[in-house]
Amino acid sequence: MEKINQFIARLLLGQIFLLSGVFKISGYAGTQGYMEAMGVPGMLLPLVIALEIGGGLAIVVGWRTRIASGILAAFTLIAAAIFHHNLADQVQQIMFMKNIAITGGLMLLVAYGAGGFSVDQHRSKQ
Repeated sequence: MEKINQFIARLLLGQIFLLSGVFKISGYAGTQGYMEAMGVPGMLLPLVIALEIGGGLAIVVGWRTRIASGILAAFTLIAAAIFHHNLADQVQQIMFMKNIAITGGLMLLVAYGAGGFSVDQHRSKQ
């Protein structure tokens, strides 16, 4: 049961980034405009998409999980500070807290690794 729970936890954390990256592709112009409105160069969007899709997939399959989780944790904190810093706005406050909670889950993966049903676990047995 523990291995199943570890896989489900990775799946739930990873899918946030994976789907976010995919949605940024389909809404590229809007996302780029929003980034630029918040003072982030729109030319960084392809890097953001690659990070979200690649990092999300790495977490789901449990490949280099500690590294991917650490990078995504830093990315998520930076995104919270840039895009959700208006804590007087209740929606932005909730989005900020969501990012902080996601970062907490990612930090658990950094500390404990991928766990069950993962490429990392499979590679460690060889």
